[in-house]
Amino acid sequence: MAAPIDQEFFARLRALNDKFAAGVPATLQRLRAQRAAINPQAPDRTSVTALQETLHTIAGSAATFGFRSFGQQARALEQRLRVLTAFDAVAPRDWDDWLASLDAYIAWAEIDPKAEDGAGSPPAQ
Repeated sequence: MAAPIDQEFFARLRALNDKFAAGVPATLQRLRAQRAAINPQAPDRTSVTALQETLHTIAGSAATFGFRSFGQQARALEQRLRVLTAFDAVAPRDWDDWLASLDAYIAWAEIDPKAEDGAGSPPAQ
């Protein structure tokens, strides 16, 4: 039987999990808005940085709250974004490809951000 302190801990953890889950729609809305601000012909540093920070936050916290694939895919997108931003010039097609991957990720997450590999999982990055 769990000690009272364990019950309190698990109750707080459940509350944090619920809070994270409840915030996913707003996070996806923020990603959509940030994505819309990216012009693949000439992406501005401020918009790209905001998007990278959001992906980094998801990647760092999602698995803690039971959203493993959601976090893993965010990390893969973030890493690809870091590669794109490491170059002085990137072809618009490369930005378009990355943005298409981001769009697929968001569309998948809007259906079931807790889905694991298999049916309903996001496309491989």
